[in-house]
Amino acid sequence: MSRVMGAMPADPQPGAATAPAAAPAHAAPRRRLRPLEPVASRTRWLLGAAFFVLFVAVWSVATLGGYVSPTFLASPITMVQEGWLLFTQFGFLHDIGMTVWRVLGGFFLAALVAVPLGICMGAHKGVEAFLEPFVSFCRYLPASAFIPLLILWAGLGELQKLLVIFIGSVFQIILMVAVTVGSARKDLVEAAYTLGATPTGIVRRVLIPGAAPHIAETLRLVLGWAWTYVIVAELIGSSSGIGHMITDSQALLNTGQIIFGIIVIGIIGLVSDFLFKAVNRRLFAWSVI
Repeated sequence: MSRVMGAMPADPQPGAATAPAAAPAHAAPRRRLRPLEPVASRTRWLLGAAFFVLFVAVWSVATLGGYVSPTFLASPITMVQEGWLLFTQFGFLHDIGMTVWRVLGGFFLAALVAVPLGICMGAHKGVEAFLEPFVSFCRYLPASAFIPLLILWAGLGELQKLLVIFIGSVFQIILMVAVTVGSARKDLVEAAYTLGATPTGIVRRVLIPGAAPHIAETLRLVLGWAWTYVIVAELIGSSSGIGHMITDSQALLNTGQIIFGIIVIGIIGLVSDFLFKAVNRRLFAWSVI
């Protein structure tokens, strides 16, 4: 009994310092996706690249593995080979230049007409009441439905293709700009009136500067839609352009060239979107958009 008692540790003396007990180890909480939680810029780029890698991997397995016939879907390797032939033997750079010119030309004409009209509609309710029913009606009309009429009116030249893009873009821009301008803060307008501003000054000094970042964002979005209209314009009565190349490749069952043309359109559109974003950030650095 004495040996057992001797082996037991002595009771701590009153006031003596004691070592704190070790806290139990807990596993780190699992990170969950939370709504609207921001993502780091590097993570965003990695996730975006990962999806493209996964997409090409599935595409390669489906085509190179023999699950899909090459007649219906070319493999990535075949697509790259056909794309190289397009650049080296068939003057594909000229087709790309013509398509870019048509998109930018038709879009610029649409913006030149639509932005002032949209500002007038948003600023003046009388103008909005007069124009909005017609603009809303035309907004639902597909641009491709006008192609037979445009061929009769403008022929098969460049004007017809520019008008297809113009019709497909102008009514969308008008309504979106009108909504943006019309949603201006009423307290700012009243404060400007209190300070002696005229109706014209309200539009020039309050409504337009306040809506400018949103108008630029609207133009960026509609530019993406313009790329869909240019292919429709080039499918009929065209001798150049990416859409013309896709039509010729479809007649030859060359899915490699078709897919390459589609990917080129996506790449050009993505680059133009990034450039538009960069310009908007530089022009409107003070905006939260």
